[in-house]
Amino acid sequence: MESKKSEQPDAESNWIGRVSSRAFLRIEVSAYLVLGLLLALVAILGTVSAMFALVQAAQELGVSLPLVATMDRILLVLMVIEILHTVRVSFNEGALVCEPFLVVGLIASIRRVLVITLESAQAQEPGKWTPEAQGLFNSSMIELGVLGGLIVAMVWSIYLLRRSDPPHADRQKI
Repeated sequence: MESKKSEQPDAESNWIGRVSSRAFLRIEVSAYLVLGLLLALVAILGTVSAMFALVQAAQELGVSLPLVATMDRILLVLMVIEILHTVRVSFNEGALVCEPFLVVGLIASIRRVLVITLESAQAQEPGKWTPEAQGLFNSSMIELGVLGGLIVAMVWSIYLLRRSDPPHADRQKI
């Protein structure tokens, strides 16, 4: 009699555990699918926006601001695509994988470096050098230094991850 009572709660908890596990797995898969679709839509809209910005930049030859905006949008689309890749890898692996997140961070940092560089080059044109521009330039140089250190740290982390993790046949190398 005693053993039947102790087996019954275990059977119920196992059944509840299996049902809840399947339900949560379905919710997780659905969330990944919705997020993937939204990211794909953002990538498509960003690509169209980048194409329009490129056309505008081509029409305004000699003005570098539209080129900065175009470069920024193209790199933003690249980041969204890498995030979509990260979601896909996480979905396939069943767990979060560090390397794709580091690659997204690396792209974001490089994107910011390029935008700062292009903006500071534009500020150094003749007649635009003011005390306000000097302050902006100084803060931009500090930001570039911090971003440079961050880029080196992320590249080193990716290197260490690739060196420590045995290669998987199904994982794409970035």
